[in-house]
Amino acid sequence: MRLLLTCGGTAGHVNPAVGVAGRIKELLPDSEVLFIGADGMMETELVPREGYEIKTVTITNLHRSLKPAEIVHNLKTFRNVLMSVPQAKRIIREFKPDVAVGTGGYVCYPVLKAAHSLGIPTLVHESNAQPGLTTKMLAKTVDCVMLGFAGAAEGYGKGVNAVYTGTPVRPYFRTADCAEARKALGLNSDRPLVVSVWGSLGSDYMNKAMRSFIAEAAEKNEFDLIHSAGKRGYAGIKSALDAAGLNSELLAGRGIDVREYIYDMPTVMAAADLVLCRSGASTLSELTALGKPAVLVPSPNVTANHQEKNARVLERAGGADVLLEGEFTPAELYDRVSALLHDSEKLAAMSAGMRSVSVADATEIIADMILGYVK
Repeated sequence: MRLLLTCGGTAGHVNPAVGVAGRIKELLPDSEVLFIGADGMMETELVPREGYEIKTVTITNLHRSLKPAEIVHNLKTFRNVLMSVPQAKRIIREFKPDVAVGTGGYVCYPVLKAAHSLGIPTLVHESNAQPGLTTKMLAKTVDCVMLGFAGAAEGYGKGVNAVYTGTPVRPYFRTADCAEARKALGLNSDRPLVVSVWGSLGSDYMNKAMRSFIAEAAEKNEFDLIHSAGKRGYAGIKSALDAAGLNSELLAGRGIDVREYIYDMPTVMAAADLVLCRSGASTLSELTALGKPAVLVPSPNVTANHQEKNARVLERAGGADVLLEGEFTPAELYDRVSALLHDSEKLAAMSAGMRSVSVADATEIIADMILGYVK
């Protein structure tokens, strides 16, 4: 079988596709997998790290502002759409896939449009509770829209084949062991581990808050911390911490590791006692698969505020505390984390709450659907 996957822009779109690819290779070891991403985007780095080939097309996103510069950007995007569809067709004709699957990002639009026009079965996955722009634009073109959240079909209207599947995760999230993960990271078994990650590119707002949080964590030395600053935020936070006398060597002595990006996320997340993060749907699916308690700070800079809607689902299930930007200080965030780490019963209840909303076999469901369309 030949499987074409398209995704891009952020790790949250790439990781579900990697999970699907891994499951298909488990079921059909001789199958061939090809990814299509956007020129110069994060998927061109992440996908090869997972051992898969990726080819690219020229596509950019849409901006919703009416400022002159944004209008110019959108005109460029429309031009790129016209370019990217024939680019995708050339790749598809060469690869000859049996099925094409998208898991999010603007690149899905030209690739799945091209695949559909060539008579190839097409599926797109929407991991968020609120339909994304790309998914809505493709909904009546693709053969199936797969949904990460129950009830999300209401956002698509009539005439759309929408199926609730849950969101796929990479294989290790289904088999991860906390003790083994902590051993692999060389962690002290007696100290809790907090993991802080605010998107693959980083968040200026949360990196600024985490500077003070990290300073307090270094002073009180209550727990280990791995903080991912993101590719756009790492240089700034490292410079600010150095200026405050908190260099990497000093922080390491207090169990604090500030990274640009967490490439070994399955291991790091499995080892964690508590995760501080945004509420992108891909990250939430990994948290629920592992049953990891979390403090969620949804990004306000997303379409239709979909991250808060995602987060509230987990909050109602008892798996997460939700804080909104501008409504807490770094000291209050630290106090919330410290209190949770000292309340083992609360953490156990949150872990159970997380698992209660997990679709444990989402990857298998989606793989079976893909194989069904191939047959």
